[in-house]
Amino acid sequence: MSLAQSVLAVNNDLPIRTDRPVHSGKVRSVYWLTEADSRRLIEEKGYDVAPDAPLAIMVISDRISAFDCIWHGEDGLNGVPGKGAALNAISNHWFGLFREKGLADSHIVDIPHPFVWIVQKARPVMIEAICRQYITGSMWRAYTKGEREFCGITLPEGLQKDQKLPELLMTPSTKGILRGIPGVPEADDVNITRANIADNFEAFGFRSEADIAQYEKLLKEGFGVISDALAELDQVFVDTKFEFGYVTDASGNEKLIYMDEVGTPDSSRIWDGPAYRDGKVIEKSKEGFRQLLLNHFPDPDILLNKERMDEREALARDNALPTEVLMDVSRTYLGIAEKIVGHKIELSENPKAEIIEILRDQYGLID
Repeated sequence: MSLAQSVLAVNNDLPIRTDRPVHSGKVRSVYWLTEADSRRLIEEKGYDVAPDAPLAIMVISDRISAFDCIWHGEDGLNGVPGKGAALNAISNHWFGLFREKGLADSHIVDIPHPFVWIVQKARPVMIEAICRQYITGSMWRAYTKGEREFCGITLPEGLQKDQKLPELLMTPSTKGILRGIPGVPEADDVNITRANIADNFEAFGFRSEADIAQYEKLLKEGFGVISDALAELDQVFVDTKFEFGYVTDASGNEKLIYMDEVGTPDSSRIWDGPAYRDGKVIEKSKEGFRQLLLNHFPDPDILLNKERMDEREALARDNALPTEVLMDVSRTYLGIAEKIVGHKIELSENPKAEIIEILRDQYGLID
């Protein structure tokens, strides 16, 4: 099997039994199970969820997105070998550590295959919960232009690029387009303040104002758990994004949980510790790929300027990246995943066939 064939690039065409359209995102596809299959699996597998909770099969891919576009390589390489397995392995590790530390559960109820999660439907909090421990990226670019206030937080003068911040900052933004909230623009991914959230907690999906403090607690604690674990591996946890939602367990208790992925190279910046102490930044996350794209194309403004989205999409569609570029990304993802989980990530030559076999024979979800 060729390298291109070993990559799971298309993940929305699996014959999983569903009565709803498959939702395909940039990296994952979601298959909502029928009500009958959800109830059957909850009973058969003993999942700690409400008996009528909707379940879904979430299948990750090896696709790579950056600057809101999907990128591809030469010779039909439409993803990064090992990327999907690495992302899921990392998230699974952190979610397990969160449970051990008594933080909160996640939306995952089962892991049938390295590419697959069975998840319960959660009611999302409409906030991209971002934590920053160092000043870099978009915050640094804004800082160099004279901005000092971010999400209602005032930064001190005299900070240097990639410097550790005086304290961990929570800089939330909107998840999707929210309408009718005073002071919040009706656009995706706009920065908001804690006051915005407190004054309109129901509009952001919180059950109560008290849950804002719980979300902040889980945000800080989750960041701390990952940061401490990475520090033991001599890696620097720079910043990350968390998402939260509500679910109901088998006893009828509603609880706030972690959603989506956590602490991965897609959702975080991770730096090599020894290099950072030597004054260099070596990215162990997708930020390295983003920087490569900015240097690869002659007009990087296309990638940074949202008003040039048509040009950006054409750039991604019409330019096959060198195979070695995607293989370098593969080494980065697999390398940091293996550091975190403590063992080699075993890759399948044909993940799609494996997924189908497991979901048919062990879960009865393939006709």
